[in-house]
Amino acid sequence: MGEARRRSFEGLPPRNTKTKKTSKNDSPRIVPWLSVTENQRTQFIDFTIKAGWVGIAILILIWLTVRIVGPAAGWWIPADL
Repeated sequence: MGEARRRSFEGLPPRNTKTKKTSKNDSPRIVPWLSVTENQRTQFIDFTIKAGWVGIAILILIWLTVRIVGPAAGWWIPADL
């Protein structure tokens, strides 16, 4: 006997079904035929700005290693000295 039939036979109310989750992304699309929304565009811009700053920080660390840490540790000698 199925669950629905058993519940109706015993006089129980129907079982509550899980409600469908609503989409978190209710923002409008940038172009109707492209599935990229305004929120996704903003998130992408924020991500690229943060990634750019991380790249700049990594570049500075590499430069400091090549110009200061490496020669001070005796790993190599810069060619311009």
